[in-house]
Amino acid sequence: MTGTGVSDPVAASATAEQVTRYLDHLTVERGAATNTVTSYRRDLGRYEHYLVSRGITALSEVTENDVREFLVELRRGDRDAGQAPLADSSIARTLVAVRGFHKFAAAEGIVVDDVAHAVAPPRPARRLPKSLPIDEVLAILESAGAADHPRALRDRALLELLYSCGARISEAIALDVDDIDTETRAVRLRGKGGKERVVPVGGPAIDAIDAYLVRGRPALASRAKPALFLNARGGRLSRQSAWQVLSDAAQRAGLDKAVSPHTLRHSFATHLLDGGADVRVVQELLGHASVTTTQVYTLVTVNTMREVYATAHPRAR
Repeated sequence: MTGTGVSDPVAASATAEQVTRYLDHLTVERGAATNTVTSYRRDLGRYEHYLVSRGITALSEVTENDVREFLVELRRGDRDAGQAPLADSSIARTLVAVRGFHKFAAAEGIVVDDVAHAVAPPRPARRLPKSLPIDEVLAILESAGAADHPRALRDRALLELLYSCGARISEAIALDVDDIDTETRAVRLRGKGGKERVVPVGGPAIDAIDAYLVRGRPALASRAKPALFLNARGGRLSRQSAWQVLSDAAQRAGLDKAVSPHTLRHSFATHLLDGGADVRVVQELLGHASVTTTQVYTLVTVNTMREVYATAHPRAR
């Protein structure tokens, strides 16, 4: 087989001949794009090399476990062969080629069973939520209320609320005036699936909301509207506009990173856990149906603890 970049023993294997048949099938009968066939040829060439290295020269000898072990090899890499470990996305792409090949072999009667059909791609690594240090959050909040005019008062109230109670941006812009109780310092949020929850609101956020209700919102409300956060025309503030409010505030605060409304939600959860809050309490505040969803934030705090330990403990290294 040509173009695989593998050694002669591999090229001479029966599996290599079957790969060639499969690639011809993709090209002629399926009309696959040239780039797709090239990608499959490279991925299956690596698969052939792996099988031969395990003493497997016939496709009928391959087991489901062999396919799974191949994915492990891809993730591990081969330093001696100059092959770097593959990312999960690249492994998943390679598995598509391998599964397609085995499915073709079974359909053509080359083998009895398709041993690769039940092999799943690796789970992508869990991405930790991005949160901001407390001083950067405070800088954003201060910059949002730098001016004393209706929209500035609204912007400060909106961002204070997002950080104070961890609300989703969709929950915040859906609020009506009656959903806020400034005396008991609580807000009623309507989350996913229409589920409601009442969460506490901190003093600075209540102060900002009071200032907005007294000096800001009346100037924006051209007619009677229940919405809490209004745009310049007196209608309910949109999701895009709320996002822009935060982006502008972050820019004025001098932050050179992307900041989204969800960043404030992540920061809310992380700062609570760093302060000793129970994960189940944070779950309720965030409106998560399962504590498993909230536990991703505990990974953030564990990583922070590791960093502090590594730099502060005399016997950490």
